Amino acid sequence: MSHSFPPLTAAEAAALIHHDQVIGFSGFTPAGSPKVIPPAIAEKAMAEHAAGREFKVGVITGASTGPSLDGALAKADAIKFRTPYQSDKDLRASINAGKTHFFDMHLSLLPQYVRYGFLGGVDWAIVEAADVSSDGKVLLTTSVGAAPTFLHQAKRVLIELNRRHPKQLLGFHDIYEPESPPHRRPIPICSAEDRIGTQRVWVDPKKIVGVVESNHPDEVKDFSPVTEVTNRIGMNVAGFLAAEIRNGHIPKCFLPIQSGVGNVANAVLGAMGEHPEIPRFQMYSEVIQDAVIELVRQDKCSFVSGVSLTVTDAVLQGMYDNLDFYRGKLLLRPQEITNNPEIVRRIGIISINTALEADIFGNVNSTHVLGQKMMNGIGGSGDFTRNAYISIFTCPSTAKGGSISTLVPMCSHMDHSEHSVQVLVTEHGVADLRGKDPRERAETVISNCADPAYADLLWEYYKLTENGHTPQSFRSAFAFHQAFLESGDMRNTAF
Repeated sequence: MSHSFPPLTAAEAAALIHHDQVIGFSGFTPAGSPKVIPPAIAEKAMAEHAAGREFKVGVITGASTGPSLDGALAKADAIKFRTPYQSDKDLRASINAGKTHFFDMHLSLLPQYVRYGFLGGVDWAIVEAADVSSDGKVLLTTSVGAAPTFLHQAKRVLIELNRRHPKQLLGFHDIYEPESPPHRRPIPICSAEDRIGTQRVWVDPKKIVGVVESNHPDEVKDFSPVTEVTNRIGMNVAGFLAAEIRNGHIPKCFLPIQSGVGNVANAVLGAMGEHPEIPRFQMYSEVIQDAVIELVRQDKCSFVSGVSLTVTDAVLQGMYDNLDFYRGKLLLRPQEITNNPEIVRRIGIISINTALEADIFGNVNSTHVLGQKMMNGIGGSGDFTRNAYISIFTCPSTAKGGSISTLVPMCSHMDHSEHSVQVLVTEHGVADLRGKDPRERAETVISNCADPAYADLLWEYYKLTENGHTPQSFRSAFAFHQAFLESGDMRNTAF
């Protein structure tokens, strides 16, 4: 049944939003994010500011969004607070300048925090949909994220009906929202393919204030091409996993893969698809990107469960032209299901995520540049890392043309501790940290993963302290970072 809700323009929808209100936006990456209402809210904010009136709103999403949402609102200085994850350069600048309050969160926790009331009330849910029926059944588009929770918890709802996405997406979503404690039951997923929920989100139609029509593609950017460095990282990961199959640590039928986002992740997935000893596998992950779709198309990945279809427009159009091929091979779920620790531990996920920096003892920084400036956020990496069958972190051994070593004596900020990080991989090799004490970890990381330009410096640091279970020097732990701040090059470190 077609919707019978009031049609609104984007400006009319924005006029309903008031200063200090809290909005839950759909979207997980640019996929599934509303694209016409947020810019209209930004226009209203600028008009209010020009008139000398305050206008800022709280913004909660599933994860990062596109420039039409985070970017537009940040440029208009319209964001009071933001959670749980972002990747927009203008918003990042506002956060690091202290103009926008940002609190980083594990993505699996966001929906239940909203339900529990930990973040206060949600005034509006603004959600992109491919279809909405008059009785309140909402068909989401290319992501699920936290949209079901926002739709259920918000006082009022605005639907952005994007004609770019076909109604034939019905069947590609599996919507399941757990009960709150003490009534929560086990989540009945035992394999990536299990379907446990509904195809659409039902919302009380009385809450839907209006529908704004649009026809805009997702604002997904092309990822950087595979380089020699990222290709070597990918081959090192694939080689490690193949060896784990040979030695019996991974069953020959393999285990589901979770992969982060970006050019390193693409290179890793590509190398896994090409390795002759890695069998056809499944994915139980967050973001489904171009490399995953190519693996599905080649029948190297038999099934993929994720939270968003974050693919370039050409790839998405190719999928829409052949939806029947992908039906039964791909499923989109809410983020608290894709990232749920119970499921990650049960089905034995191998997690592969990217580090900004790692220290020689196996602690990982995923979020802060030089320990101070927020990059994007922890995202879902912690959800998977803490519960994975094997947790892997990858990174190039250097950055900024070699002036930064990503392997340091001590992380400038820690998101994942040595207790959760099992394997580190750079273009130089693999450091398997399982079953090793801190000294053995340091020796393994420096020997296998450090760039030759920094290996001697790392050994020099390691030998500074003779006593203690973890040999650290308070005086010199951040010498790499200090050298960079003073000279622009960590190779100038002196202990």
